[in-house]
Amino acid sequence: MTHTEGESNTSDARRAWTARHPDAATRDLLARDAEAFLHQSLSSPCVSTIARAEGIWIEDTAGRRYMDFHGNSVHHLGYGHPRVVAAIKAQLDDLSFSPRRFTNEVAVRLAEALGAIAPGDLSKVLFTTGGSDANEVALRLARAATGRFKTLSFWDAFHGAGFGAASVGGEATFRSGIAGPLLPGAEHVAPFNCTRCAYGHPGPASCGLACARMVDYVLEREGDVAAVIAEPMRAVPVVPPPGYWRAVAEACRRHGALLIFDEIPTGLGKTGRMFAFEHDGVVPDMVTLGKALGGGILPIAAVVARRDLDVAGDYAIGHYTHEKNPVTARAALETLAVIAEEGLADRAAELGQRALARLAEALDGVGIVGDIRGRGLMFGVEIVADRETRAPARAAAERIYYRCLDAGLSFKISAGAVLTLSPPLVIGREDLDRALSIVVEAVRAEAG
Repeated sequence: MTHTEGESNTSDARRAWTARHPDAATRDLLARDAEAFLHQSLSSPCVSTIARAEGIWIEDTAGRRYMDFHGNSVHHLGYGHPRVVAAIKAQLDDLSFSPRRFTNEVAVRLAEALGAIAPGDLSKVLFTTGGSDANEVALRLARAATGRFKTLSFWDAFHGAGFGAASVGGEATFRSGIAGPLLPGAEHVAPFNCTRCAYGHPGPASCGLACARMVDYVLEREGDVAAVIAEPMRAVPVVPPPGYWRAVAEACRRHGALLIFDEIPTGLGKTGRMFAFEHDGVVPDMVTLGKALGGGILPIAAVVARRDLDVAGDYAIGHYTHEKNPVTARAALETLAVIAEEGLADRAAELGQRALARLAEALDGVGIVGDIRGRGLMFGVEIVADRETRAPARAAAERIYYRCLDAGLSFKISAGAVLTLSPPLVIGREDLDRALSIVVEAVRAEAG
């Protein structure tokens, strides 16, 4: 199996990186980690250690500091934002827990706040402790609302690691081998990707949105799909072609399927809008949020649905012990306040345009760069072995990654060979420029 999300933890490049850890403290903690935890792909053994995290920076046990351009997409506000930390501390003194069948002021305020910022009639909310669970709640609600059970989703997508979320996901890492059998009725189509069109088209100018037409085709042929669940902008990252989501939303309406957008990595200002789908002029029937919602400190996720979809009162669709935890809710409330009051979505749009322009200029003509793409502060550089065939250069991408780590920049490799850069929304312009210089120098060094 080829694991495409993240650098390989068993490759020659990883072994060479590990050998360059001269300090006993780092080696000892990595060895203890490998001994104590169950191993799984892409995370065991770990790449390094963390002793401190503040703002855009993480620091290991040897004192090496890295700008973190990955952060598992939780660090929109950076690490340890003082307002979020203070709010959590205050809430611990006021009310530290709420049994699920009791309500509390903080949880209600958060639900109301999410309903207020979401467009259209998205205003009914349920909280979970993770994004995978939020997506499964949305799927259960779609079943209740439509009386159907089938889903349509996209190859290469990620919606979580639970059995339901993995069934609608599209990555072999989470779907193959021990993952099966998966949920019945989980149909898939090829995702939008104008630089790697599954239908062989050279670009959106000539394709007639074949990828969107296939969604319509499958919905018509199946006839009884409950929901289409998708990432409005793929976090690898891939931006949808103009008109794609309008066409898909119209197809969903024609065929009675609900549209669920998974905004767990892309929402809350990351792409330059509060929600990534706002770039495309559509409003889904449900949206799921998570990761950064807890301020990079606490785990909380949410489903936000159309008001008229509140139809599952006789069923259990969530029932999570920490469903209305006041401490996690307070962290999320403060996160929303910081994003709004500091104008972080607009800031992400401005800095993202600057970053894409800088990368495009600095890497113009570099033979191993197949594509530079993104929205807001979620952008990437695709590394290829050949610009004509666009064959991914996985080993080259890993070497670039470790060069960047050596220079003090951490990020994730996605889709096999995409340097996926996702800095916090609070990053300073000088730090962003420095990080981009590290990437450019590492890519150019690999290109020779």
